[in-house]
Amino acid sequence: MEIIKEQKSCGICDEEKEKGIYLYNLFICCECEHKMIHTEPTEEQYKYYLQKLKHINQPTLYS
Repeated sequence: MEIIKEQKSCGICDEEKEKGIYLYNLFICCECEHKMIHTEPTEEQYKYYLQKLKHINQPTLYS
């Protein structure tokens, strides 16, 4: 997991943030990462995160 230090648009909150991680090709800011980790599956916000994470495109692995 790599910490990025430049302005990128978060794939969850759509805000420009400086710090965050990439999950494949989706940038997730530190704040959203923290919220996602601490959200229980029974909470309404959990469904929102699942919908946002569906936009991840796993890179093709060439052999």
